[in-house]
Amino acid sequence: MENSNGQKDPRDLLRRSSNFGEIGIAATEGAIELAQKVDYYLQTWSGKDSTFIVDSQCPRFSSGDAKGLINETVRGRDLYIFVDVGNYGCEYNLFGHKNRMSPDDHYQDLKRLIQAAGGKPHRINVIMPILYGGRQHKRSFRESLDAACMLQELQSMGVRNIITFDAHAPMVENAIPLMGFDNIIPYYQVLKALKRTFPDMDYSKDKFMMVSPDEGAMARNLYYSSVLGVDLGIFYKRRDYSKIVNGHNPIVAHEYLGSSVKGKTIFITDDIISSGESMLDIAYELKKSDAGDIYCYATYGLFTNGLEVFDKAYEAGVISGVLGSNLTYRPTELRNREWFHEVDVSKYVAYLITATNSDVSISDIIDPKNKINKLLSHEDDDE
Repeated sequence: MENSNGQKDPRDLLRRSSNFGEIGIAATEGAIELAQKVDYYLQTWSGKDSTFIVDSQCPRFSSGDAKGLINETVRGRDLYIFVDVGNYGCEYNLFGHKNRMSPDDHYQDLKRLIQAAGGKPHRINVIMPILYGGRQHKRSFRESLDAACMLQELQSMGVRNIITFDAHAPMVENAIPLMGFDNIIPYYQVLKALKRTFPDMDYSKDKFMMVSPDEGAMARNLYYSSVLGVDLGIFYKRRDYSKIVNGHNPIVAHEYLGSSVKGKTIFITDDIISSGESMLDIAYELKKSDAGDIYCYATYGLFTNGLEVFDKAYEAGVISGVLGSNLTYRPTELRNREWFHEVDVSKYVAYLITATNSDVSISDIIDPKNKINKLLSHEDDDE
């Protein structure tokens, strides 16, 4: 049976027998919040009163050493392990001092839970929204290839599938050509959040426009411009390749290519807002060209240099809002900002789990064109 959007009904999928066993969810410390939200949808759809979450933990000794524990059987289950390597809010004691967990710590905990499972699950799947080492994906000189090495290591440990979101460099999947690797971009969830947060926004071609912040983000911005039927502009980064600052060549200027932005509402999307300097530089440049309201979205809002620069840009009317997903850690001070609006992707993740567990194609879930059309025509009823 299919729902109104043409997708398989998750309730029917959860009630049918699976080739891969009953769903089990395990989560490292930094990913518990997302796992609990996904579990809520799975329980609702299945009609079960009990949780799908497996009792697991990674306790640490005062020396910093740790171990993975799974406190119930996972034999024969289809195990989905959640990990958020970007959660810098987790702390542990190290020789009497509070130490924040780094991406390396989270990744090690993931491997500990895989080891604790002891090869007993029917299949092990990893849901790693932000890829460990994903920003170090290519070799220019004598450099490590962290993401590729990580994927091959997980494959050697028996992981069958990896689900990630908006990978910084999707071609990293070439490191594991014989293992399942799904890179998902939540196009529909972003537009749904944008439309519901700003219900009066006009998406017509003469009022609305997409702008890509650089060449790397071109594909995702092109998708939005195509389904919305609006123009697309692009900035390209002019860099100084004679020097390296903080590990990369510094940006000299952002150059714009595209049609006029005068008076138009601008939507800029990217995978990551790191320091936010590039995103804000672009917003200020667009304002110099008399752009209207400017909205930004990044799947991962990291804000590594703090939130104050965005506060100033919002107060000055340079940006009208920033959207970010709940796929990685968002500190309380970010969630409380007036300019920040969260995109909830947990229901989408639950759809992906039910589909893969039932061995059903996820093509319709990955390509949400029909759902976007219903959303824009005010026919969408997906809550």
